[in-house]
Parts: sequence; C-alpha cells; structure tokens
Amino acid sequence: MTFYERKLYKKIKPYLDTPDIIVIQGARQTGKTSLLHIIMRDLPENDYAYLDLEYSNLLEVCDGGPENLLAYLKQGGMLKNQEKFYVLIDEIQYMSNPSSFLKLIHDHYPYLKLIVSGSSSFDIRRKFQDSLVGRTLNFDLYPLDFEEFLVFKEKPFDLHEKIDTRVLLDELTVLYREYVLYGGYPRIVLSDSIQMKEQYLQQIIDTYVRKDIRELGRIRGMDKFNKLLRVLASQSGSLLNVTELANTTQLSKQTLEDYLFILEKTYIIKLLPPFSRNIRSELFKTHKIFFFDTGLLHLLWLKMLPREIMGSVFETAVFSDLAKNLGSENINFWRTQDKKEIDFIISWRGKIIPIEVKLNAGRMNYNAINYFTSHYHPDRAFCLSLEGKLPHDEPGLIQLAPWDLWALIAKE
Repeated sequence: MTFYERKLYKKIKPYLDTPDIIVIQGARQTGKTSLLHIIMRDLPENDYAYLDLEYSNLLEVCDGGPENLLAYLKQGGMLKNQEKFYVLIDEIQYMSNPSSFLKLIHDHYPYLKLIVSGSSSFDIRRKFQDSLVGRTLNFDLYPLDFEEFLVFKEKPFDLHEKIDTRVLLDELTVLYREYVLYGGYPRIVLSDSIQMKEQYLQQIIDTYVRKDIRELGRIRGMDKFNKLLRVLASQSGSLLNVTELANTTQLSKQTLEDYLFILEKTYIIKLLPPFSRNIRSELFKTHKIFFFDTGLLHLLWLKMLPREIMGSVFETAVFSDLAKNLGSENINFWRTQDKKEIDFIISWRGKIIPIEVKLNAGRMNYNAINYFTSHYHPDRAFCLSLEGKLPHDEPGLIQLAPWDLWALIAKE
C-alpha cells in the first residue's frame, strides 16, 4: 500500500526522540492512521508496536493499565529490554481513562515513547486531564491542502516556484478546480469516479454523525443537528447570525452555541473572528462560518458533487488552505458597519496582508481595499482569482492564482 507523506510529518519528526507524548488529532478519514504508518516506516526495525483501539482486544489491553500493556508487549516478543521503544496507539479516545494511562507511562517508563492519535479533539480534551500538562505535544491533521493534493495526484508541481507556461498553468487550474469541487479527504482524492467520491463522502458524514456526535457529543436531537449541518454548509463564507440560525433550526440559542462548539472541536467548521484595531467603525463582533472541506460542504448542502465552482465555495477553499498552512489563529476577516469588507486579513511575522477572493477578478470592487490600505498601510494586498483580470491597475494590489500565494508568503 502506498503511503503519501503529509506535511505535518516534518513538524512531528524532530520530536520523535524527545520524552514528549505526541498527540495527533483530526477528523475521521483525514489520514491519521496513514501518518502513523509513515512514522513507523522511519523508526528502528522491531523497536515499535502499533495498537488500533477500534479492536476491542487491544482496547482491553490498554484499559488494563501500563503494566498490562508491558506484559502484552513482552509476551508478543516486542519488548526485549528497557531501551527506547515506540508505542503508537490509534483512536486513543476510546480508552476510558487515557490521561492516567499516558501519565503513568510517561513518568514511570521513560524508555517507552508514546505517539497517539484521536479522531476528535472534543473527546480527547474531555478525557485528557490537567495531569498531562507539559507532557504532550498536540498536532492537528486536516484534509489535504492543495500542495498535498498534488502529491496524492502524483503531479510534481513546485508551488514555491513561479509557474508561467500556459500548458502547465492550464493543467494546474484544472487540478485546482477538482480540489475545490471534491475537497481534500485522502480517500476522495484517490478515488477516480464522482460516484465513488460521493459514496465515500457520505460514509464520512454518516460515521461522523454516528460516532463523533451521537456517541461522543451525546446529542439527542439528531434531526435538528443534521439540519444545522445542512444550513451551515449552505452558509460557508457568510456571517453567523445566531438568532436567525436558531429560528431556522428550531434550536435554543444555548443549544446552538453548544453544537457550534462541538462542530469546531471535531474539525468540521471554523468560526472566524473579525479583524480590528479598535477603530470605532469596526465594532462587528459577528464571526464568519467556514468549512474545512469543500467536498463535505457540497454533499451536506447539495446532496451531490457539482460540476461548477460557486464563489462562496471558492472562498471556503482559500480559507481552508490558509488555515492549514498558517494556522486559523492568524486569519481574520474585516468588515465595517457600513459593510466595507475584505475576505481575509493575514497576520504574519509582524505584518498584515489583506486578501480579496474573487472567482472572476474582473468583478473586483476597489472601495474596501483602498479604504483598508489607507488606514492600515500594508505593504501590499492580493486578489486571488481563477479567471478574468482586474478592471485596472491599483498600486500595491497584486492579482494571483490561489496557489501562487505560498511562495510569496514564505518570503515575507
């Protein structure tokens, strides 16, 4: 089986020989198990064990405590001495008390290096107690970004180099459109037919609702929760109106906020806060809703994968790529009371970078970007688009294809 390396592995690799417990979190089907196999590929032969806790017998081994695990490893001929040994545990959230288990191993068996994964930070954080503070390093694994998408498609484009030949640009545009339409879940990317992609996406949705929500979230009103998912999918890229959303879904405000919290903690959506520097006209505290995966969004919203890209979905794809590469904590949107708006404001290495997202650059309106630059004086601003040209030249405003942004930001 082919395992394609994820960018997250480069961040994890330096910590493989430290005492820290490595915790990999992410939504279902984002590739956590594959990432563990990639890690195992680079570990010393015969010096590691892999336990998938979806198997009840292995869950029983771990729930029996550290000494029970040690006995299991020794009986299996895996732990022959007290030298460095790696224990990789998949689906750690199924343990009844993972916090105590991990703490005891970390503190009393320093020769055991723990690398664990879980499908829901919501449940992991609920079960991980303060006793693990200072002992864990957490890494979030999302669906593929566009650069990883190209790796999985075995298309050797270097997005950090200028791509300026018409043939390559046309091919890259076709690939990016595919990425926006179908999303970045690895299994969907590797599936050939749209019918298979739709089937697999529906399985992801069903499993998410059945396991992460019904079991872990302990939600009773599943019909209303499912309706909320569909409504949110149709509003990705829009301002969150809690009152309107509560009325539409027939949920109380408190229940709605609880559900939104769970959706964020299970890596389905992000509520993006506004950018402000205490200018009175920017008192909007309303967040924007964004999905992390456009394929999932389409199937929840339209019940199918469409053939054409909608503007809000293009904006969602750009957000998703920005969040995966820069961290969502470095991203805001900007909006004034008189509705001047810029899609994204990136805070990066002491600079602010305004970004407008237009499917067709010819529809760019300069009012908001000119107002913003006159007040905040960024070095430059960007318009990300897939087609068309800006109506006219504007000092400091640069038109880019969405994949061209990374090389420029890397140089900032």
